[in-house]
Amino acid sequence: MMASFLLCACHKRAAAEHPGAGEVVIPEHGAYTGAFMDFGDEEDDVSLEVIEDFEQMVGKHQAIIASSSYWGEQNFPIDNLNVIWRHDSLPLVFWSPWDKPYEEDRGPDKFSLNEIIAGKWDDYIDKWAAAARNFGHPVIVVFGVEMNGTWFPWSGSYYGGAEWDKQHNNWKGPEVFRMAYRHVVDRARARGATNIKWMFHTNNYSYPLDTWNAAPSYYPGSDYVDWLGLSVYGQQYKDEPNPDIPSLVDWPYEEMCRLDPKKPVMIAEWATGEFPYDVNEPGMRKPEWIKQGLDLFRTRYPRIKAAVYWHERWQNLDQSYSNLRVNSSVESLNAYREGVANPDWLGSLILRAIPKK
Repeated sequence: MMASFLLCACHKRAAAEHPGAGEVVIPEHGAYTGAFMDFGDEEDDVSLEVIEDFEQMVGKHQAIIASSSYWGEQNFPIDNLNVIWRHDSLPLVFWSPWDKPYEEDRGPDKFSLNEIIAGKWDDYIDKWAAAARNFGHPVIVVFGVEMNGTWFPWSGSYYGGAEWDKQHNNWKGPEVFRMAYRHVVDRARARGATNIKWMFHTNNYSYPLDTWNAAPSYYPGSDYVDWLGLSVYGQQYKDEPNPDIPSLVDWPYEEMCRLDPKKPVMIAEWATGEFPYDVNEPGMRKPEWIKQGLDLFRTRYPRIKAAVYWHERWQNLDQSYSNLRVNSSVESLNAYREGVANPDWLGSLILRAIPKK
């Protein structure tokens, strides 16, 4: 084990000295552990202090660190990515075509999928992609996360939904998303951003749960995807149940795996809240849920190769709190610490040097 960590460290130094000279290896055994660490309302206030505090709390280095890059900011998050990469972690970026104010459950704004397809935002895409290329190190990028829900403005429900597109032989709403996704990836690749690995990231269950809105309808094709991602949330609000992990993951995992026989799967967001427990209500307590997730992700689902915990807390309109953080209680934190301590959860990246041409 020690020899393998030394080898990884050596590869990291080589990659740092030669931008683009390393790529992240999908582990044959085990899976990477990662987190989003409550980087502010816009999910982009990344700091080394926050990262180190989280890692000290959970007792493990995080192989993957997630943050967001909203199109409304019109920039490339180079400072965030440098902090993460220099920390020997892989940046995961949610690149969301979303304008201020970043409010859910409202329709398309100036970054609508139709405007993206029409080329209105090509200059921004090109500049963002060129900056990613110049960054030079591996990065995973998600365009249009959880498009099979209704809460984000790139949802298929805003673009024709269940209307059938005869030209493309698909439901119109999902087809518009697929066209926008391909347009963005094509332009990024044309700018030489080959260090980007693209993730197709859906919610575990579609809302609405209709045939037209199923995750496969949105799939842009395996040529455009490197990772398959799922969001898996338990109880986010006090009046919700907290279902067990198999009921949240079994069917969505199978659905994603059918999209491609080889792509690795990432639980790209997973978390549950801590609320007063009612023995008369169905569901699990948070410590048990966390333990079950960290056990089953690595034993029940062989194609899961990473899991990123969504460590966040927010205040609701009724002044209550939804506390998804791992340290919402001593018991929950202990469950997380004990779970990720298993050596199958890899806190260090495995990097492979790319031979110079």
